[in-house]
Amino acid sequence: MAVAVYYTVPIFVGPVPLRVVVYCAVSASAAVAVWWGMRRNRPEHRAPWVLLGLGQVVYALADTTFYVSHYVLHETRYPSVADVFYIGHYPLVIAGLVVLVRQRRSDRDLPGLLDAASLTVGAGLLSWVFVIGPQTRLGTPLLVEVASLAYPLMDLVVLLVSLRLLFGGGGRRDGSFVLLSAWLAAILTADTVYVMQRLDQTYAAGNFLDAIWLTGNLALGACALHPSMGRIAQNVDAPALRLSWPRLTVLCLGALIGPLLLILQHAQGVQRDVPVIAVGCAVLFALTTTRLAGLAVDQRRIAITDGLTGLRSRRYFEARLADDVARAERVGGPLAVVILDVDRFKQINDRFGHPGGDRVLVEVADRLREVAGPEQVLARYGGEEFALITTGVDAEQPTRLAERLRHAVAREPIVVSDESSVTVTLSAGTAAFAPHHGSASALVSAADRALYLAKDLGRDRAVAGGTSVAEQREDVAVDYLDQVADLVDLRVASPGRSVAIAEWARTAAERLERDAGEVRTAHRAGRLLDVGMVVLPDDLLTESGPLTDQQWHLLHEHPDSGARMVGVLPDHAEVAEVIRQHHERWDGAGYPNGLRGERIRIEARILSVCDAWAAMRADRPHRRALTHEQAVRELRVGRGARFDPHLVDVFLELLDEHAVGDMVTGPAASREGTRLS
Repeated sequence: MAVAVYYTVPIFVGPVPLRVVVYCAVSASAAVAVWWGMRRNRPEHRAPWVLLGLGQVVYALADTTFYVSHYVLHETRYPSVADVFYIGHYPLVIAGLVVLVRQRRSDRDLPGLLDAASLTVGAGLLSWVFVIGPQTRLGTPLLVEVASLAYPLMDLVVLLVSLRLLFGGGGRRDGSFVLLSAWLAAILTADTVYVMQRLDQTYAAGNFLDAIWLTGNLALGACALHPSMGRIAQNVDAPALRLSWPRLTVLCLGALIGPLLLILQHAQGVQRDVPVIAVGCAVLFALTTTRLAGLAVDQRRIAITDGLTGLRSRRYFEARLADDVARAERVGGPLAVVILDVDRFKQINDRFGHPGGDRVLVEVADRLREVAGPEQVLARYGGEEFALITTGVDAEQPTRLAERLRHAVAREPIVVSDESSVTVTLSAGTAAFAPHHGSASALVSAADRALYLAKDLGRDRAVAGGTSVAEQREDVAVDYLDQVADLVDLRVASPGRSVAIAEWARTAAERLERDAGEVRTAHRAGRLLDVGMVVLPDDLLTESGPLTDQQWHLLHEHPDSGARMVGVLPDHAEVAEVIRQHHERWDGAGYPNGLRGERIRIEARILSVCDAWAAMRADRPHRRALTHEQAVRELRVGRGARFDPHLVDVFLELLDEHAVGDMVTGPAASREGTRLS
């Protein structure tokens, strides 16, 4: 509306330069709006608004000086006093934007700065070729040249800070942020066109540029008066904006500006700007390389860091432990592992919900980190499990370290909400490196067995792995998991299922002429194939309708749960890995790791076929058992997709020979009679 009024009113009404009055009033109103917005919205951080307001005061003074000189005094010299004010308002605007950027984000946000710098360099190359370079070759008087160069140079600095503000996260993007961005876009666009018109001497006061400048002034005033103005400088602890496809596209286009300018000048037969463009391309290359290096560092950090607690990930822990074990074997030195588990964590989740459970895990991690210190490798090993690699003095007495860690967590309750807190205890298992722990997995298994013993002895304690008590329990643990397998068979109404699968797997492995170790592994993994399902609720195993997404998620976790349970047994590391992989598919669409083809262990591929046959030939709550012919047809359909095609052929041969396929009678114990029920 104000812009329309400006172009509608006559330049003069009698002796009064009415159009000048309207323009200067709009320009000054933005400064008044900033002052009034600070009073009304009371921003927590006033410094950026003070600087932006002062910059607008100087800008309004420049507008008044320019238009009075042009329309009233008929003074059209360039540069003039107005240009001093115009150029002088830039430092205030830049300072205000810099303060705003720093207050919106507490960290440096190097990616945002690099992206802003890359686009600014591209804009600088355009400015040099079409504005700055031609201006330096005109041979104009010194003051004209200084003024003409000051505008594009200042605009480039404003562009850099504006892009830094736009690319940076950490602050709100409410209405005031949008209006502020519109103001910056307006002044940068109008200033660039103004300098180009000055360069080719086509500028005339009152042309369309006044509409852009007026729109920018109105946007700044609206930004200051918007209710969200008080929050624009708040740091809301949001992550930096990710490298989205639109952002990547803009950056790629910016990086191509230099080469495109060289092509354009080559087509025109012009070579004078080649050195400047070459330097710009070199700077862009350096910025892009730095950005890619930062992305690589960020990806590695994400890969080795647990997203919830900020501790190292399990993947990093396992890789680091393997390196440390290899080093200990070469040069000696103490090395130990401590595995800790939050006692009765399921009850915490049930009582306070998953957000409350997450808060407990974060606080436990912080307390463990405080005791462990920066030298030790502390990782989140599982849902509520933590693991630590220790060397030096602590590695010589890892149980003492485990006790310090436990007491640090239990010393005072953890605040879960404003009204609730809970005392958390830990159970811990430790294992010190010794020759009989010949691998990292063996060392972890020893600590894991000790952890299970600590749980069995009543929780809230630490147990050292390798003690005689733990070793005496190994045979009990093997028998215990066999009973778990029998219980799972009963829960899915298929008694003897795991025994049958184990026998089929051994028969198939022998037919394939695998070595004795692989035959034993296939047989043992078949017996314990689904022990991880013991933690699943009964309603999931007996569900007759379609499963929900949450139920599928729980079901997909059982191979890993079973592998963890079996992995604590001595000499069962390979059996555990086969159990983890038995739901992988030949085409790579399986779970939990999406392995494909021969990357899946041969024993797991065998079990995949045997398990599928057992499932198809048994009655389930949601369907009747398939006939022999239907099950054979399903195996053939899955050949090359779900199953290893060669193993399907072998299994079908064994079926024809009646060597596999018949369910055996399982343990006589009923659900009520087993100890595990």
